[in-house]
Amino acid sequence: MRGVLFDGKRIEVVDDLEVREPGPGEVRVAVAAAGLCHSDLSVVDGTIPFPVPVVLGHEGAGVVEAVGAGVGHVAPGDHVALSTLANCGTCAECDRGRPTMCRKAIGRPARPFTRAGGEPVYQFASNSAFAERTVVKAVQAVRIPDDIPLPSAALIGCGVLTGVGAVLNRARVDRGDRVLVIGTGGIGLNVIQGARIAGALRIVAVDANPAKEAVARRFGATDFLTSTEGVRDLLPTGVDHAFECVGRTELIREAIDLLDRHGQAVLLGVPPATAEASFLVSSMYLDKSILGCRYGSSRPQRDIALYAGLYRAGTLLLDELVTRTYPVEDFAEAVADAEAGRVARGVVVF
Repeated sequence: MRGVLFDGKRIEVVDDLEVREPGPGEVRVAVAAAGLCHSDLSVVDGTIPFPVPVVLGHEGAGVVEAVGAGVGHVAPGDHVALSTLANCGTCAECDRGRPTMCRKAIGRPARPFTRAGGEPVYQFASNSAFAERTVVKAVQAVRIPDDIPLPSAALIGCGVLTGVGAVLNRARVDRGDRVLVIGTGGIGLNVIQGARIAGALRIVAVDANPAKEAVARRFGATDFLTSTEGVRDLLPTGVDHAFECVGRTELIREAIDLLDRHGQAVLLGVPPATAEASFLVSSMYLDKSILGCRYGSSRPQRDIALYAGLYRAGTLLLDELVTRTYPVEDFAEAVADAEAGRVARGVVVF
């Protein structure tokens, strides 16, 4: 079968992959579509260290082909969106409703794939959606209504869970709040629409590319700037919530500096693993906070179903996120478009 493989030096679309049968508590999914997220490219450039060779992709949707013993919530033929959260379901963090903090869900890459000749291949983010078929833990497969287009549904599993979840679950943006979103890529657009859904009064989007203004406003931005320098002109006392969605330390500092009293900066962008950021400690004594956020502090079995419902109600935008679809053979073109900022989200289809 076909898939997108990174061997540590280059990305290649291969056609000799095999994936094992699902074991107890696992599901095999025929992937229909998968979004190209910056995190996939971060594996390639070394920002996210990961063993190789690895099948990339982690934002996908498809149709269940087979289930292992003990799986009852999905069955062959069901449409599912996939999460990256292979949490155990039994530890203290899972029991508290914080599956993103489950230690068994973090940093434990498996090798369910092989290539011709038997070479084992790693799975990225417990998912590897850039393959025609993948095997995931049952908890990662969330049933969705059949009438949601799978290229749109694919984006729920990362961009929507991360961006909208950061707003609703981590920051808990409230009605009338003032929100700053730095970076209007796939994550930033979902932060913007999450803030709109939460009832924020002002949503200021910042992106160096002025061509992104129209789409930012479509998702709910009330204001658009090409740098953070104009934020104080719009909101002299600062903002209640600042979301950094780029992953640059100087922008993290700006997000913190632009907070009003009791404001909070939420870090969503991913800088290099050894990056350090600075801030004025004295500014924090006005009840300000700096919040990390993993995967939108989400509970995928609950949140994916919620977001699917909001989409069907016309509240959550998914189709509008899909700028272009690419057959997997055109993966290099999808990467070029993403790196050039020509797409909100490119989606690879099988």
